[in-house]
Amino acid sequence: MFGSILRTLTVGLVAASASVAAVQLPPHAPRGTSEHYRRTPGQVVTKCTVPNTVALTFDDGPWVYLYDVSKALIAAGGKGTFFFRGGADGCIYNEAQAKRVKYAYDKGHQVASHTWAHLNMSSLNWDQLHNEMWNVEEAIWKITGAYPSFVRPPYGEYNPTVVEAARARGQTIALWDFDSLDWSLDADSIKKRYKDLVDSRPSNVNALNHEVHQHSAQVVIPYAIDILKKAGYKLVTLAECLGQPAYQFTGAPAARDASWTCEGKATKV
Repeated sequence: MFGSILRTLTVGLVAASASVAAVQLPPHAPRGTSEHYRRTPGQVVTKCTVPNTVALTFDDGPWVYLYDVSKALIAAGGKGTFFFRGGADGCIYNEAQAKRVKYAYDKGHQVASHTWAHLNMSSLNWDQLHNEMWNVEEAIWKITGAYPSFVRPPYGEYNPTVVEAARARGQTIALWDFDSLDWSLDADSIKKRYKDLVDSRPSNVNALNHEVHQHSAQVVIPYAIDILKKAGYKLVTLAECLGQPAYQFTGAPAARDASWTCEGKATKV
């Protein structure tokens, strides 16, 4: 049950209509951190709000092509946002995957949750939702010292229960307004989608990509960065393009110990 699964995190919902939900921090939170932190409740974001910004976001990592994406962005003076899974394809606590998470964070990119096992959140009950969210939040926290403020539900699927669970956890639900379709198209087709996007001159862009596809990370993203920069857009994190904080709090990363494991964390469905 939720109480046994999340014994280090107590969530309180006053009512479904409450404007702010209070979340009691786990015992190992950094000293001086407020016991309750405030977030915009139940917020679902699709579009950026800061003019002339582009948020290039990447789902399904941490994967090896993260390094290619990061280097391309940094070389262009930009930052990206990575939504990490926990245990769907390999374990986020593995040495190589944890190193990628920390690398992205240390380079100034935003790191956020894509939930633990990439399940359709609309099909889960309250306890299952919290398990899916908490396990990735905890992993990112341990690896980086930062507690994320954003979650992207797999497939973009959510319902009122998912919104309430995110509200309780202080999380903003992050969707997108441009899908590169890099999971289904070849590089040339994706490039055309980006060119058509730039030619349409939107005020800002919140773009969905996937770091797990080599052609996207190594061929499309450098092209997209180039034409977006030439069009005068600033490449920023999702939090920056919304004018919101990326993290609920930050501190020192945790030392690796026996708790850095994916065993026993799978959501029972």
